[in-house]
Amino acid sequence: MTKQTELPWVAEARKYLNLKELPGKQHNPTIINWLVELKAWWRDDETPWCGTFVGHCIRAAGRQVPSAWYRAKAWADAGTTLTSPAYGCLAVFDRAGGGHVGFVVGKDKFGNLMVLGGNQGDAVNIKPFSRTRVIAYVWPSQADGTRSWPALERYDLPLLQSDGKISTNEA
Repeated sequence: MTKQTELPWVAEARKYLNLKELPGKQHNPTIINWLVELKAWWRDDETPWCGTFVGHCIRAAGRQVPSAWYRAKAWADAGTTLTSPAYGCLAVFDRAGGGHVGFVVGKDKFGNLMVLGGNQGDAVNIKPFSRTRVIAYVWPSQADGTRSWPALERYDLPLLQSDGKISTNEA
C-alpha cells in the first residue's frame, strides 16, 4: 500500500485499541461517555456497542452519523456504497441475531478482512473477518451528508499479521 495519511476516523478508533467492557454491574466509563455523546437512551456496556464505537469515531472525525447509529446494519446506508473494500471503509456484516460494523484496515494472508471494531470479543481490537459475511462496504459521508469516495490507493489493503481464526463473537 502506498504510504498515505491516516484517516481521522481510523486514527480515532486506534486510540481505543484494547478497551474492554467491564464485567458485572460496572460499565466502562468510556463506552458510557460515547452513549451520552450520541444521545443514547441506555447506559451500559452489555448492549451490543459496535455501532456506538463507529458512531463515536465517525462523529469525532466530523463525518455524518446516521440517526440509527446503534443498529449495525443502519451503517449500510451511511455513505457511498463501494463494490470492494478500501482502507478505512465501513464493513457491515450479517451475524446471527443482527449485524456488526467496523473499519477495514487490511487483509490477512488467508484472504480475510482485518477489521478494527468495537465489541469484538467485548473489546476494541483488530480481528479477521470472512468476506462472505459482508453485506456492505461504505465510505462515510461528509458531515453535511455529501457523499465522498476513497482515493484509489486505499483499495490496496495492507497485509496484516493474523492467525486466520475469524471473529465469531460480536454481541
